[in-house]
Amino acid sequence: MGMLRLDWNIVATIVNLIVLYLLMRRFLFGPVQNMIEKRKELIDSKFNQAKEEQNQAQQIKTQYQGLMANAKEESAKIVERAREQARTEYEGKLENAKNQADKMLETAREKIESEREKMLQELESQISSLAMCAARKVIGSNASAQSDEALYNQFLSEAGETNDTSRD
Repeated sequence: MGMLRLDWNIVATIVNLIVLYLLMRRFLFGPVQNMIEKRKELIDSKFNQAKEEQNQAQQIKTQYQGLMANAKEESAKIVERAREQARTEYEGKLENAKNQADKMLETAREKIESEREKMLQELESQISSLAMCAARKVIGSNASAQSDEALYNQFLSEAGETNDTSRD
């Protein structure tokens, strides 16, 4: 029996190692493995959440760019409308001023024409008075009011004919 002799120290060491392995597996490796799995799941969920937030940020950025483009278009439309309104208002005021100037010019022309007619009537009246005075002196003071009126009408008709032909 010399060769197969079992050393009880080796067996005790092997049994101790097996017990230590089982204890470590039960109380150390299991919880550590569970903690590692939970940590991995947490990291994966945070990574997925970061991806979702990045996608949301990209969508918000796209919406923002769209809104900015719309705002630029809208501001360009507003500016164009304001220009058109200013142009229309300017043209309206210009037309109004032109109409007022035309009315003032027409009123002035009418007033000048009225004054001219009034002066012509006054001149006619003065000329007729002078003509009647001259006719009285020539005819004498025997002339009656009826003959004065006939002479006056004859003078006006002749003067009117002469005046009408000189205007043409």
